[in-house]
Amino acid sequence: MRSITTLPLSLLISAALAPAAFAQSPSTTVERPAGTDAVAANETASGKHFAVVGGIALLQPKNDAVKGVSQKTDGGSAPTISLSYYVNDNWAVELWGAADKFDHTVKGPAGTRIGTLQQQPIALSGQYHFGQADNVFRPFVGVGYFESNYSNEKLAVPAAVGHVGLETAKGAMGTVGVDMNINSTWFARADARYLNARSKVTESGVDSGRKAKMDPWTVGFGIGARF
Repeated sequence: MRSITTLPLSLLISAALAPAAFAQSPSTTVERPAGTDAVAANETASGKHFAVVGGIALLQPKNDAVKGVSQKTDGGSAPTISLSYYVNDNWAVELWGAADKFDHTVKGPAGTRIGTLQQQPIALSGQYHFGQADNVFRPFVGVGYFESNYSNEKLAVPAAVGHVGLETAKGAMGTVGVDMNINSTWFARADARYLNARSKVTESGVDSGRKAKMDPWTVGFGIGARF
């Protein structure tokens, strides 16, 4: 009878110890397919694909933008907004633009004020953000295409010339910047953008054959949120 009682007891002890021994056994290691770890890490990194940034930017055109008309065009500031879609933690597509118009004062060869004009750019670009999603500082670079609409050109020119206007500028835009993460949702941003702008100059609505080489750069600061 004692042997009969001892047998079930030994079987119960063996059954209890079997899972632990199985888990520690090197032969039970299951290898993941190549690339699976990277996919899993990407899926659990930030989990947020959209970002919006509101800020303010200073836009400064180059000097002598319109030869024969202006010697210097002063920069102006305006609120800006950026909407981004993150394909993953590093690659993003951004729609950026001015929420209002940039005001510029145009000066002549002697430095005297000869008029004013306004412009409002909008751009679409691809960006690469360096580092991990939870890094405190994340620099980024981008390149894209922009258009900038000019309006309210009020320039003092000879009456024979008539009204001088600038057609919509179109061209390439380059971006460099850095995000500073405050927490998983909020971040601060500083960026600089270069707009390779060429715009036809019209006189009384007729193409004058000249082009305004505004080529402005912007410096902006803003606060953003991810969701």
